[in-house]
Formats: sequence, C-alpha cells, structure tokens
Amino acid sequence: MLELDPQAVESGRHNDDSGRPALPDGRPSGDWRLAGAAVRALPAPLAVLDRQSLSANAGSLLRRAGGKPIRVASKSIRCRDVLRAVLATEGFSGILAYTLAEGLWLADEFDDVVVAYPTADDAALRLLAADPALLGRVTVMVDSAEQLVWMESVLRDVNAAGRIRLCIDLDVGWRPGGGPHIGVRRSPVRTPEEAADLAAEIARRRGFLLVGLMGYEAHVAGLGDQPLNPARAAAVKAMQSRSMQELTVRRQAAVAAVSRLADLEFVNGGGTGSLELSSRDDSLTELAAGSGLFGPATFDRYSRFRPAPAAAFALPVVRRPAPDTVVVLGGGWIASGPPGRDRLPTPVHPPGLRYLSAEAAGEVQTPLQGSVAATLSIGEKVWFRHAKSGELCEHVDSLLLLDSGEVRGELPTYRGEGKAFL
Repeated sequence: MLELDPQAVESGRHNDDSGRPALPDGRPSGDWRLAGAAVRALPAPLAVLDRQSLSANAGSLLRRAGGKPIRVASKSIRCRDVLRAVLATEGFSGILAYTLAEGLWLADEFDDVVVAYPTADDAALRLLAADPALLGRVTVMVDSAEQLVWMESVLRDVNAAGRIRLCIDLDVGWRPGGGPHIGVRRSPVRTPEEAADLAAEIARRRGFLLVGLMGYEAHVAGLGDQPLNPARAAAVKAMQSRSMQELTVRRQAAVAAVSRLADLEFVNGGGTGSLELSSRDDSLTELAAGSGLFGPATFDRYSRFRPAPAAAFALPVVRRPAPDTVVVLGGGWIASGPPGRDRLPTPVHPPGLRYLSAEAAGEVQTPLQGSVAATLSIGEKVWFRHAKSGELCEHVDSLLLLDSGEVRGELPTYRGEGKAFL
C-alpha cells in the first residue's frame, strides 16, 4: 500500500518556492537518469511515480492552501492507490470526480465525492437515486433548471431512497468592463442573483438537496503566468490579479445570497495553479488540486511555485533513420486544450533531444533529433514528462513506484483496473 513519505511532505511544507521542493533523501527531483537505472531491465513503454517527489508536492500544496482543506481532483490522478495515499494525509479531504459513473465507483470506498461536471448519464443517476449509501456520499453538479427537469424525467419511475445532493457551479470568468469573457465557458450562473434563483429552483423541487457551491477560476489556476514571452507574462499577471479582485467580491456575494436559501456544507474554488490566491477568499471553505501532485511540465511556467516532477514515462528507441535521429515507439500522449506545442510531452532524458517540426509526437512512432541520439542504442529508453496530469494514466496500466531511487511497487491506474470514464 502506498503511503506518502512524512519527511518529504514536511520538506514540501517548508519549501520557499524559489525552486523545486528538496527531497529529504538528497536526490534532486526529476533525475530521470536514476529512474532509468531503476527500470533498466523492464520493457517500455512504462510510467513511473516517485514517492518522495509526490510527497513533497503534497506538502507544497498544503502550505500554499493556507490551512484550507484540499479536495483532490481525480481527473489529474486516475489511480486509486495515489488517491488513497493523499487522502490519508491530514489537510486533504474529499474527491472532485469528473463523471458520475466514476464518482459512484469511487464512492464504494471514499465517503465524500463531488462530481465536478453536470451529468447526462441516466443509468448512473438512477443507480445513485436508488442507493441510500451513495446518496450520502456523492454530490452532483448543476448550473441550470434544465438539468433539474432532465433529472426528474429520468427518475420518474425510480423509487428514490432520498434526495440527490447538488452543488451549483458558478461562472467565475472575468469580463473587464462588460467586454469579452476571459476564462473557460462552463456555467450560465454568474451573478449572485442568478445563483440565488437556481438555489430557489432547487428548493422548490422535492428530490434535491443543495449542499455546495463551486467556482473554479481556471484562467488563473490553469494558466501559467510565466510564459517565455515577457510581454505575455506581464499581461497574464495583470489579468489574473484584476480577475481575482473582481471574483472575490462576486463569489462572496453569491455565497451570501445562496446561503440565505440553503445550508451550504462547502464552497469550493481554486486549483493547483491558484491555491495561494484562492485561499485568501474567506467565502471558500475548501480548495481543489490534483495536477500539482504529479508536477507535469505545464506547471513549469508559474512564478508562484515549482512542483517536483514526480511522474514521467519512458519509450524505447526502435530505429535510427539518421546518425543524429532516433525513433521511439509511441509518444502521442497529448494534453487537452488548444492544440499547440505546449500540449506535447517534453523529452527530458537524455537531454538534448527535440521533435521534428513536421512530425512532433506521433501516435505509434516519434522521431527525435539531436547529437545525443548518436549515443542511444535500440531498446534504450527516452524519458518524457507529460504536459498535463490527466493524460498519463490513460496510456498505462500501472505506475511503477520509485522509492529512494528503487522500484518498490506497482500502482494500477484506472485503465489497469479496467475503467475508462472519458
């Protein structure tokens, strides 16, 4: 059973954010040469998770959360052993799931699961409504009366065991001067009045119980404020600062308005990239984070923190079309979001390899160019860091657990457990 390293958690708690968290065993985080030595005899493709780096990242998240509990975003983890280990650590509480079917599966073991996105899964909804234990453990996201009508229609012939717990998703995008929307497009509920109207709509219906409010500022949490372009960096920082000022006032007003109609058990906000900013909002009772535990490459572009690269994957060299070029098997482990080079995995070891612009990361094969390619032989491993956390575990059945530079276990991913929810 995976347990976080207490010393590494503490080192993460005391990191000053001037660099990556220090590991108590003296190893630098992200040393893929050592990882390569640990798995030299194992066939690739494979993925690894370093226990000390994972633990240091957990400590760093807790420090940045400023004492607010962190709900773990399962979409970024997709491995129950990791969820168990993190949730066993004081300061982490509850899961933010990504589909209702996943939430029901996790609720067999975990007692507090909020499904972060609305559902249209009628079979899962019927299962939830008929099971009193699940009803006490799972909360469903809504942002419109239309969704309530749909749920009622699905459950018309179900002998419900109780009321379905609901959470309202608040739009927290920024619209400077009433202009263009900056941020992700999620909920139509934006103002305190609109949130109160939906809360009243829920209260009028017998089958639902409003228990939560969520406002996830993706344009702050998920957008690095330290891109390579200095002008863009300045613009992103200014946008995020002004947006958080506006959001804090509006979110607090929304919480107050909804609280007059429902006894809210939680108000959730934030994400890995915004914990230290979101924690200043007194209306939030909890924060959310997930990606920061694995420390993918996307989080290299934030000025406020530097997670340790805790996870990576290795692909084997299979051929050599030119002296300075090798081809590895696989590689198209692409992150979500606007297509671009920042969604590609980053080749990190051996250093000096780069993609060919005409091919980038391929579905079945990926050419890599650089003088170091001449030193690689068929079967040797090239290491990559994934861009975001969610895609990694969709490509492997397990994560090999590295502990102080040695393989100490194997953690099945959702895929390894036969689960694919999206």
